[in-house]
Amino acid sequence: MGEQPIFSTRAHVFQIDPNTKKNWVPTSKHAVTVSYFYDNTRNVYRIISLDGSKAIINSTITPNMTFTKTSQKFGQWPDSRANTVYGLGFSSEHHLTKFAEKFQEFKDAARIAKEKMQEKMELTSTPSQESAGGDLQSPLTPESINGTDDERSIQDVTQDSDARAEINQSSLPFTHSTTIGKHWESELATLKTNNAKLTAALLESTANVKQWKQQLTAYQDEAERLHKRVSELECLSGQANVLKTHKTELNRTIEELEAQMKDKEEEIERLKKDIEGAKELEAQRDTLSQQLQLSVHLCFWPEEKLKYGFNKDISDF
Repeated sequence: MGEQPIFSTRAHVFQIDPNTKKNWVPTSKHAVTVSYFYDNTRNVYRIISLDGSKAIINSTITPNMTFTKTSQKFGQWPDSRANTVYGLGFSSEHHLTKFAEKFQEFKDAARIAKEKMQEKMELTSTPSQESAGGDLQSPLTPESINGTDDERSIQDVTQDSDARAEINQSSLPFTHSTTIGKHWESELATLKTNNAKLTAALLESTANVKQWKQQLTAYQDEAERLHKRVSELECLSGQANVLKTHKTELNRTIEELEAQMKDKEEEIERLKKDIEGAKELEAQRDTLSQQLQLSVHLCFWPEEKLKYGFNKDISDF
């Protein structure tokens, strides 16, 4: 089945300075996802964190590891295999406490798994292996499976066993040589069996590494997609701000035009009143003009008074 994530949180990742062994060196520019993974095929727990395409934490939890809270929001643990000390800075004490609880839980689970594995190996070992003082114990443990020197360690144990067999056979009487030969043949067969198990475990580990790489590629693709989405949203946000600014300017322009229109309407009403007043004055002017013309006419032609029935003097007009 391979490794599966069982708990995730977000934190700032640090590593101890390899030169001073005192100062912390940040390995991520911002908070990243830190996850516990469980490999059910090998009963192994890991802490893994990625910053983009770079794995900044790849730590296998062992029973002798200790997670220490150094402040309300910071914790650390040493990893002898990676030859470093990892540090995590959390956003709150609650997240730190939760991560520490999970660390202790998975550490206990790794210890129980190791004890069960050792008990299983002791039950399957032969009496001759027990009497050999533990020199030929099988190194099939979760720690040895994760290493890269398993096959070389098996070859060293095999060569050492063969050398001891030759020395003991030459020093013992000839009558016991047959029995000793069978004994070491049995030991060699056991070692070959254990070597075959280790080889199978290594092959399975290689397959798990391939699967982990596939998961890593999927995470990278997802991260790239999310980055693109964030860029699109930022672009849309910028466009929204521009539209909002344009809308504000248009509203201001509309208000100014409405005010100007209102002033024009008032001016039009005033002009209409002026026009009506001018029409009245023009009507009065026409009336006065007609009366003036009539008066002038009667003044120059008195005989017209009788024609129009005027008996009064012109001055009456």
